[in-house]
Amino acid sequence: MLLLGTFTSWLLLAFLGQQVLLSSAVRNKKWGAGGKGSSSATSGRGKFPIVADKMQCTWVAKEIGDAVRLTVKCENPEARVTGGVTDLECQYNGKPQLCPAYGSNRQSFWKQVTRAFKRHQGKVCKDERALVKASVCKSAPRDVHFKLDIHSSVASAHPTACSGRVDSKRKAEEHCSSSWASLCTFFFSMLQSDEC
Repeated sequence: MLLLGTFTSWLLLAFLGQQVLLSSAVRNKKWGAGGKGSSSATSGRGKFPIVADKMQCTWVAKEIGDAVRLTVKCENPEARVTGGVTDLECQYNGKPQLCPAYGSNRQSFWKQVTRAFKRHQGKVCKDERALVKASVCKSAPRDVHFKLDIHSSVASAHPTACSGRVDSKRKAEEHCSSSWASLCTFFFSMLQSDEC
């Protein structure tokens, strides 16, 4: 009986040891996937506002060969109602691998890229001369910095609110008395061929 109790204790201890080893291996595998040495750490991402246009922008970096491509997407949900540019999308290309600071501290590098986008405000996806520079790589060659691929820049606009209704209301006020203005507005809007 003593032998059976000792055997089950050892068996239970071996089982628990195996579970601990398996869980630590899984944890180390997950840690290694997001560590500095892996290729997924190369991909940076961030977000920034364009205050003047009331847009919220996000960017994602992707390594393509010896270069890195930043894809920038901006949205202005308010413009869907009021009219104007609603979406903006473009790509920036650069070779940050040529900058020593990129290899040593990528997290800091990507934070500085986000700050550079914030400084560019009205030039994002519009001005190909404006380079997006991380301050740790200021003195690096020009190829290191991200340059806008002007051919990738796409802006989609939502049509502005219908002005035909305002015109028919103004005409009705000019040609009809105030008591008949609403009825005149109705007739003027029927007669005009605006697609609003």
